[in-house]
Amino acid sequence: MLVSSKIQAAFQKCINPDCGAEFDCGKSLFKCPQCGELLDTQYNWDKIPVPDKLNKFAKRWANRDKPLDFSGVWRFREMLDFCPDKYKVTIGEGQTILQRNDAVAKYVDMKTGCLYLQYEGLNPSGSFKDNGMAAAFSHAMMVGAKSCACASTGNTSASVALYAHSCGLKCTVFIGSGRIAFGKLSQAMDYGAQTIQINGDFDDCMRRVQEVCSKLKLYLLNSLNPFRLEGQKTIMYRIIESLGWEVPDWIIVPGGNLGNSSAFGKAFHELKQLGLINRIPRMAIINATGADTLTDLVNGKKLTWNGGRVEQKIIDDYYAELTARNFSPHTCASAIEIARPVNLKKCLRAIDICDGVVLAVTDEEICDAKAIIGKYGLGCEPASAATIAGLRHLRAESIIAADDRVACVLTGHPLKDPNITVNYHKDKLGQFSNPLIEAPNELDEIIKLIK
Repeated sequence: MLVSSKIQAAFQKCINPDCGAEFDCGKSLFKCPQCGELLDTQYNWDKIPVPDKLNKFAKRWANRDKPLDFSGVWRFREMLDFCPDKYKVTIGEGQTILQRNDAVAKYVDMKTGCLYLQYEGLNPSGSFKDNGMAAAFSHAMMVGAKSCACASTGNTSASVALYAHSCGLKCTVFIGSGRIAFGKLSQAMDYGAQTIQINGDFDDCMRRVQEVCSKLKLYLLNSLNPFRLEGQKTIMYRIIESLGWEVPDWIIVPGGNLGNSSAFGKAFHELKQLGLINRIPRMAIINATGADTLTDLVNGKKLTWNGGRVEQKIIDDYYAELTARNFSPHTCASAIEIARPVNLKKCLRAIDICDGVVLAVTDEEICDAKAIIGKYGLGCEPASAATIAGLRHLRAESIIAADDRVACVLTGHPLKDPNITVNYHKDKLGQFSNPLIEAPNELDEIIKLIK
């Protein structure tokens, strides 16, 4: 249903400036019915009681017995005010920390006190996805959804299954054959999701889940869903909160389906628009070399946001070439093993907003960075470590200064993909490997081995 945005506090709007169709938030849409483009959740801020200063959100910490105030998403609910409180879903997401880490800073050649790790592995399902699911499932409850579905490389399926169980929705997840870490798959199965393995990769699953959701009227929970990204904005609010309500110089994030980078760019644009921050940080998006579509398109093909008029032919030609050579992405960082990111255009907008840069790092660099993070701070899944591997490049190229204040988003818990960790150390696959030591069952021999 087309709506007049002037009469609503929140509405959905097509990102295509030549379309710009607007729709009620009471509709479950994952693409513009008019032109097929992505949708945004937009707000008439004059109809929403947004605080005049960000630090006013802090008072809700005193109400931790109230679920919405305890939530690290809904604590900032005026910034994503698209549904009444009675529909808002929370299972305690967003209780995350921003850890200053001087040891990892030394590894990437940064000055003491300048590097921070935003650890999203503390969410209920162990990844950042819970921020988005709190928002998306709230919308699902508002529109009366009964069944939901997603395609996943792992973290999405775990989070969807957990929140679906909490909301009483039937849940189906699509995974590619052999393309999901067992730590993540075990969660989806344990939380009761129907799991369907398709003979293909994530991109195949993504196409199929859209077809299934359209045909069966299931509620789609991939980041095509604009309400998912509204929840993911709050990761940036919590970083600012943890820095004493100050904005860092750089945000560094892994690039997979590009939902996080898209959400972060939107968050900063809105905060600046409202006068709640005086500047927007720069953003670096890090791909794996085995799944580097964004890097190729931005750095190689010079694809840009272009005021919303993205050159579709560049994308179409690039994807056609991937199809012609039967390309399927491969990286140890399964969470970002995606060749056709659905939020590509929104990410281009975020790059424009945040004066962003894009680069790709090798699996070897990811595994080394992961070992350093684990040794000196907080363990993380491989995709998370791409941020530190990327930061090391950005420092070497002097794109980021040694005294810039940098926040790297660690997207998931280390037990999401323990096989990568164990193999790296056990098989001595990198310079920071910490292998097992075999010993005879004799006290003296064991003592000799202890350093």
